[in-house]
Amino acid sequence: MSQTPSLGERLDGERFWADLQAQAEIGALQPRGLRRLALDENDNRARLWLIEQGQALGCHAFHDAMGNVFLRREGQEPGLAPLLIGSHMDSQPSAGSYDGTLGVIAGLAVLRTLQEQGMEHARPIEVVAWTNEEGARFAPGASGSSWFAGQRDAATILEAHDDLGTRFADALAACLAELERHGASAFRPEPFVPHAFLELHIEQGPVLESLGVPVCAVSGIQGVNWYEIEVHGQANHAGTTPEAARRDALMGAHALIGALRDAVAEQDDQVRFTIGKFSVSPGSTNTIPQRADFTIDLRHPSQAVLERLDTAFHELAQRQWSGCDIGLRVTSRVAPVSFDPALVELADSAAKSYSPDAPQLVSGAFHDAIHLARVCPTVMLFTPCRAGISHHPDEHIERSDAETAVRALAETVERLLNP
Repeated sequence: MSQTPSLGERLDGERFWADLQAQAEIGALQPRGLRRLALDENDNRARLWLIEQGQALGCHAFHDAMGNVFLRREGQEPGLAPLLIGSHMDSQPSAGSYDGTLGVIAGLAVLRTLQEQGMEHARPIEVVAWTNEEGARFAPGASGSSWFAGQRDAATILEAHDDLGTRFADALAACLAELERHGASAFRPEPFVPHAFLELHIEQGPVLESLGVPVCAVSGIQGVNWYEIEVHGQANHAGTTPEAARRDALMGAHALIGALRDAVAEQDDQVRFTIGKFSVSPGSTNTIPQRADFTIDLRHPSQAVLERLDTAFHELAQRQWSGCDIGLRVTSRVAPVSFDPALVELADSAAKSYSPDAPQLVSGAFHDAIHLARVCPTVMLFTPCRAGISHHPDEHIERSDAETAVRALAETVERLLNP
């Protein structure tokens, strides 16, 4: 007696890959890479492309007050909470083509399979593209998912500015007007509580590639604190000011950074400490810097470690460094999260059905799933990227790995669609 093929087995891998490559043309850089900053023209074009694809499959398209885009395939019991799958489509300024986008196109592939195979399911299913996950244009990131999950208020998000002074609120208004001008999306005024949330993503690390494994379940995400540091000195003539009389902001920043690194070194090797932005003013060769500004991205799986380092950072900021005063501002705190154990087991089983040696990983990067996990059962799946490279035009995934991962996602989806 023949067994009915599963949703993952029915999925058209060739069409999935073609959609992924088509999406990569929106905002493509030459000779390779992607630039699709949140709520810019390319990001808006990507949203419209997604909506058009969903509507061609007979799905209903929605957007909400943060510009999150949803495609819904109705279930036999519309009153049931929908199963939600997806990720984001915005990118870093010079990025690869798969970070975030893979998870959205994987969701589209699941919808396409359900529709083309005429498969019925009790629970509605929705694919989502979250707004501003990266935070490259408007910091902090994950604006859409954090608002949806009640973790950040709209007023604060809307007042964020990009480096050119554009307000998030204004960029969002232009995006929503574009969606409505094309008649592409109905407005959904309030967030809802999904039955569960699934997110497929590239690993952004080297583990899966080193193991030769195409997919795995993710058991949680480490926490993230973002800081902005200001070092205030005194500008003066570089040739006439004695060393003892100087209040050099760059030297103050250098000394402070050394102390911050020492504090980090007192913890375990799971701490991730990154200074991603650094600027000096007034920026003249023969003028002592008056001000230095830099950012810190601090990550760890343990909230207790993050809290210890937060205390240490604030204490260090109370001191003077090379005669300079310090200002420290926390711009974002996202606590570590463990995903729903039953969903992790389900995703792990689906991954192992395609790759018996699949491990379970903790994500070192933050994702929209970290916020959804506060409101509904959540799990992620990872697929490898070459050499662990991400946030760079050299980001690359193998088609065979991606197809295996999206089939494992589909297997997980199928097990959740009927109560």
